Order: sequence, then structure tokens, then C-alpha cells
Amino acid sequence: MRRQERSKAKQIALSGMLFALAMALSFAEGTLTIPGLLPGMKLGLANVVVMYALLFMGPKQALILDLLKALFVFLVSGPTAGFLSLCGGLLSLLVMWLLYDVLPLRPTWFILSVCGAFAHNVGQLLGAGVIISSSMSLYYAPVMLVLGLAMGALTALILRALLPALDKLGYNIRERKQG
Repeated sequence: MRRQERSKAKQIALSGMLFALAMALSFAEGTLTIPGLLPGMKLGLANVVVMYALLFMGPKQALILDLLKALFVFLVSGPTAGFLSLCGGLLSLLVMWLLYDVLPLRPTWFILSVCGAFAHNVGQLLGAGVIISSSMSLYYAPVMLVLGLAMGALTALILRALLPALDKLGYNIRERKQG
């Protein structure tokens, strides 16, 4: 097998593993009951996978994983949850991509992750507003936005902690060049 073919095969295998990991994390956090969280609130651990894809594989791969993750949520949890996952995921990815690839200075991973989590919750609130056609979703806003900031910080720390293991397994942990 030629080098380019091996590289493409490795990329496809990594994409499949990342999608499986995103599904597993999404499913696992859907089964968790965490005291203090309001109904429908999750930790957002599957976003670690999307952030990895954005940083190390590119925005196209991150978008594909984000769309597949939303489809999985749709199939497992229903159309409302799938729509909210899509709204949050797309806005989050857009914000992180703009910060990471479009701005001339790259933010730290911590800032990138916190902004992405915050945008994810804003996207979900906007999606909920569309579904229920009222401002009722704004009642969740303060708690969701604060939780988004906290979970964004945790997401950045989890990704940073996973990188040495990914490196030992031979996966790319070198950030893409800007642009």
C-alpha cells in the first residue's frame, strides 16, 4: 500500500474511532444523573471529540463529526434532542473555527473550549426558542451559560490530558497550520 493510501486509510479509521467515541460519550452522559443539573442539561463530553477534530484534523472533519453526533442524538433521544444538539453543535463549531482559523491570533485551548461551550448552549437556547416559540427557553439561560463556561473549561482539560495517550498510540497531536 502506498504512503498516501495508508495515510487516507489511517484518517478514515481515526474518523470512525472518533465518531464511536463521540457516540459512546453522548450515550453515557445521557444515562448519568448528576445532582444539581436541570432536566435536559448534559456535561458535553462528546464535544472533546469535535474539538480534537477541529484542532488536529480540520474544520471539515469536525463538521462531519458534529453532524454525525447530532444524527446519533436524533436517533437515540428523538427529534427535539437531535435538533438541539445540531443547533448547539453547529454554533459551537462555527465560533471555535472563527476563533481558531479566521482570527489572526489563535486563542488558547482553554479560551477556545470555553467559547465553544458557551456558544453551544446559546445555540441550544436559540433552538429551544424556535421549538417552543416563546421566550421560555430564556429561563434556562443563566444556568446553562454558567454551566457551559464550567464544562468548556473541563473539556479543554480533558483533551489536554488525553493527548499523551493519543501520541503514544501514534495519532496526530500536532496542531494544524493556520488557514
